[in-house]
Formats: sequence, C-alpha cells, structure tokens
Amino acid sequence: MPNKVGGPSFRPIDAMQAMLARMLFFAVRLIPIGVASAMGGWLGRHLGPRFGVTKIARKNLIRAFPKKTAAEIEAIVRGMWDNLGRSIFEFPNLDRIGFDGPGARGEIIAAEHIDRMRDDDAPGIVVGGHLANWEVLAPSIESRGMTLHLIYRAPNNPLMEPLFARRSMGQGELLPKGTKGAKRALQLLKAGEHLGMLTDQKMNDGIAVPFFGRDAMTAPAVAQFAYRHNCPVVPVRVERVAGAHFRVTCHAPLALPDTGNRQADVLQLMMEINALLESWIRERPEQWLWVHRRWPD
Repeated sequence: MPNKVGGPSFRPIDAMQAMLARMLFFAVRLIPIGVASAMGGWLGRHLGPRFGVTKIARKNLIRAFPKKTAAEIEAIVRGMWDNLGRSIFEFPNLDRIGFDGPGARGEIIAAEHIDRMRDDDAPGIVVGGHLANWEVLAPSIESRGMTLHLIYRAPNNPLMEPLFARRSMGQGELLPKGTKGAKRALQLLKAGEHLGMLTDQKMNDGIAVPFFGRDAMTAPAVAQFAYRHNCPVVPVRVERVAGAHFRVTCHAPLALPDTGNRQADVLQLMMEINALLESWIRERPEQWLWVHRRWPD
C-alpha cells in the first residue's frame, strides 16, 4: 500500500525522486543562468538522443517533414534535446531572466496586445505551445502587470508539486487539467481573470483537428471557454534566440468564428490555433517537444 503525506498517496521512490530533484534545483540556483543553460544543453545533446523516447521524436519528424534527409532529422533531434536540457536547467532560475532593465534576458514584442487585455476589465485567454522554454511565457506576461492563471498537467509524483509551483511567480493559480481545474478556470473567467493554456499536446477525448497534415486529438477547452465568456484569445510565441535569451511575441486576438453552429465554430477556432502553432514549429522545429505522442500511430 502506498504511504500518504498530507493526503495524496505516494511511493517511497517518489520521496527519493523529490529529494534528488530538490538537490538539483538548489544546486542549479547557485550557478549563473547562462552557465546553467549551457550545461543543460550539453547534457541534452549528449545524453538525450540515447534515450528510447527519441524514437518517438524521429518518427514524428519523419512524418511531419517527409522531404528532410536523415541528417537533417538528426540535427533537429539534437537541437530538440539541447533546447530541452537548457529548459530544465533554466527552470530554477526563471525569476532571473527578466524582461526589462539592465541584464534582461527576455524581450517582449507587441506587448500592447497583452496590455489591452490587462486593461479591458474583461476575462481573456493566452494560448501558446511547448516551444523553446515554454515556462518563460507566464513570467513574461506577469511582467506586464497581468495575473495569469495556468492550466497544467500535474506531476505524477505529488511530492514534486512544490517545485512545479514556480511556474507562476505572480499571484496566479495553478489549475490541474481535468474536471476540477476546468471548473475553477470557468470561475476565474467569470470573475474577469486571465488564463494561460498550452494546446499542443494530445488529449484522447478531445476533437480531431489537423496538425502537420494529420488529424491530432486536440483539447477544445480554449475555444469552449472563449465562447462561453466571449473573451479574447491572444496567441503568444516563445522563442529561444541565443542561449538563455528569449523573445516573446504577442499576437493580435483571434477572431471568434460565428456561424451559428457552436460545434463548427469551436472546430474552426482550434484549426486556426493549430495552424498558427504549426507555422511557429516549422520555423524552429528544434525548439518543439517532438518526444510527445501527438498523433495516433
């Protein structure tokens, strides 16, 4: 029987994993973020391609880019692991990236779209994907003075939750995917708050939406929430421009299709979001999380 700590069940190995993660977290905090990022990239490039999960990445890449050579696919794989390794080692230092003033490692393009959402006295949704270091998205938005509540996948190990809580360093709540999180998200939108959602991962009970030329089961919650509260959906792209330096580009709110058929409108909006995400990924394929089983086999 699993033990219980403060309610959630856990296994002895969970405690060991959490302890090692905390040790790594605090050790990385002692290193300048640029050095930590470079270390993570080196480990990612040299160790990542050896992991069995890399087979999923290669399979996804070959299907998404059938005209690329084997050498080009391998270059993207190495770049993906470099980016992922850097992101892991940057995570403990998110508060040190900064988006204004001397030493800032992040710049925000077209921030007026976020500022307008912040000041319109209405709810809103920021949508993005697992690109570059996607954890940069929340602090970049919060740097504009807007509280962002994040919908996320809770860790399998409940003892890791305190570390995951660093995703939001402002006043925003972390809302786990599922019925409970969705209910709370709707309450927040009703109160005029703002949600942050990443929509590029597979959801088995979602809807089929084209992505890289094939149907991918996609969570329709962004569209459903937007229509329920008639709120703007602002796409935000995160790019790694060099080492631990980032560019965050805010786009104009997406128009909500209005044909009178809600199901068709939801599908159309999710198609537009997927098409936008695909265009970003095609520009910098090494910065996307290809190891995810995004499509059915």
